[in-house]
Amino acid sequence: MIKVGILGASGYSANELVRLLCTHPQAQIIWLGSQSFDGKPYTRAYQNFFEILPLECINGENLAQLAKQIDVLFCATPHNFCAKILDEGILDCTKVIDLSADFRLENPSVFEQWYHAPHSNPNLLKEAVYGLCELNREQIKSARLIANPGCYPTCAALALAPLLSSKSKLDKYSAKPSIDISSILIDAKSGVSGAGRGTKIDTLFCEVNENFKAYSIASHRHTPEIEQTLSKLAKEPITLSFTPHLVPMNRGIFATIYASPSENFAKELHKADSPKNLLTQVYKDFYEGERFVRILEADMSVQTRWVEGSNFVDIAPYFDTRTNRIIITATLDNLIKGAAGQAVQNMNLLFGISEHTGLEAVPLFP
Repeated sequence: MIKVGILGASGYSANELVRLLCTHPQAQIIWLGSQSFDGKPYTRAYQNFFEILPLECINGENLAQLAKQIDVLFCATPHNFCAKILDEGILDCTKVIDLSADFRLENPSVFEQWYHAPHSNPNLLKEAVYGLCELNREQIKSARLIANPGCYPTCAALALAPLLSSKSKLDKYSAKPSIDISSILIDAKSGVSGAGRGTKIDTLFCEVNENFKAYSIASHRHTPEIEQTLSKLAKEPITLSFTPHLVPMNRGIFATIYASPSENFAKELHKADSPKNLLTQVYKDFYEGERFVRILEADMSVQTRWVEGSNFVDIAPYFDTRTNRIIITATLDNLIKGAAGQAVQNMNLLFGISEHTGLEAVPLFP
């Protein structure tokens, strides 16, 4: 059995992590760390575990000793917390999967620019592996420290990867990306759980209900993470526009992404009998064998309700012949594939077990 410890166990993502691990056939939760619920049963934080998980929360202060009891540590803590507490001694004892942003950005100065604080442990940035399983599977398997991706970046990267990666070979005349990288626009929406469980005026019921708004315009912290991931795929620097929106639903990410095809790929799309079918097949070929990425059929539409509670990402690409523009729609559950589910997927890879273990739940019917 894989012995598990979780820090920040009272947050929404951690709650989903606990739920997934409770039914994981090869994992056992040893302890749950929560400063706000220290000494209290976990059921006081989440009553859905009443008579299911008889564990009390601990404060997690003596992490050096706690790390010796477990095989993997999940950190679902605020930004710049995990980086402060990790050291070589802890990483020698246990593998670490960090659900915060602390180790996602490779450049500490970029972290400071977007998170408005110096990085607390830049030395560990060199060995942290970005845990987007579909793109970094082999690197993840041998890592000690995994940076679990953000929800918006996961959705955006998987939606754009087939158009940027040389693996696709969409443009048979060029090794470059099949889209104009300067043309990428990402318009994305999130449910309220994406803001976390803490009390904030902007996420109170009366502020969110019957309301719709854009936020963090031209300044959202996931922007450099998206650009970093896409730049690696394209093998050249990418700067893009990303605008997130808050919608009055509990959970879910929905992204509509716009980009112009390269000159040669545009010719192929325009001469195709069905540009939509051509794009769909390109995506299916790229994600062949990937259990958690579903490329929808031509007559299906991407909807948040059909991924809720699951580790799936649904994607549907389109081509507008009139404007010569590719449009990709994609959705995922921000608490599962955007956080806890992807963390479990990473754990499975780290310990050499089936990547799908504990994650085969069918999406909920609302």
